[in-house]
Amino acid sequence: MNAPTRRIGSLTVSALGLGAMPLSQGRDKPATPEQATATIHAALDAGVTFLDTADIYAPTWDTMGHNEKFVAEALRTWTGDRSSVVVATKGGITRSEGEVAGRNGSATYLRAALEKSLTNLEMDAADLYYWHRPDRSIRYAEGVEALAALKQEGLIREIGLSNANVEEIEVAREVLGDGGLAAVQNEFSPTFFHTALRELRHCGEHGIAFVPWSPLGGTGGGASAVGERFPQIQKIADAHGVSPQQVVLAWELSLGDHVVPIPGASRPESITDSALAMTLELSAEELEELGRIIA
Repeated sequence: MNAPTRRIGSLTVSALGLGAMPLSQGRDKPATPEQATATIHAALDAGVTFLDTADIYAPTWDTMGHNEKFVAEALRTWTGDRSSVVVATKGGITRSEGEVAGRNGSATYLRAALEKSLTNLEMDAADLYYWHRPDRSIRYAEGVEALAALKQEGLIREIGLSNANVEEIEVAREVLGDGGLAAVQNEFSPTFFHTALRELRHCGEHGIAFVPWSPLGGTGGGASAVGERFPQIQKIADAHGVSPQQVVLAWELSLGDHVVPIPGASRPESITDSALAMTLELSAEELEELGRIIA
């Protein structure tokens, strides 16, 4: 299936991506390898060409890379055109024994994390590599400079930031120059937008892709109950005969050509449904009504 596309720096991706995290960690136990492969294959077969993962997406601290390996296996066994698929991963969050989380944005750590991710993904270079969360023990520019050096070496095709505010985005733009920052991945949904809307708009003004994570409200039940929480979303969904999740994603896509939501999924049925949002047409009146949620 040919899906509508958007740009992330030099990369062309489907208008929606797949957030692979729920396959490794979430409310339920991790997916089986067979379930993970089936879900990722369903996304690819539905025209989704943008897969999002991270080194820390794993059931336990000592299984880091779990989700990246799921992605690699699915791509290895998919019979479609692998060259059309863009894979994004992230580094900079640490997990150690006892599930102690930390952050490390040093050049040494990010290089080691990237090298491990490339091994897990069976790739020579990351299509898109995000600094996952800021390390407050260093200047923000240092972490960005580390990514720039890795890109210079050919280990990263495009650079991204995750969980970054406008000020941090501006630091990155200053370090990388015009066009050097390809994407910002922040939480954004009908239930989480008060700070993220500023970043979404700022990215649009500067030609940076904005990639909402948990675009439906998260795996804690927000995504499945979005129609119950927002009657206007359910009403529009009923009028079109589609799921409320499709309505939310279609609305988010309408917020700018630079917006590329990555709904999570742990079942083939979920991502197949979400992918239909790429071609769901909402009226101006419906978009206006949905826009009041974040007004």
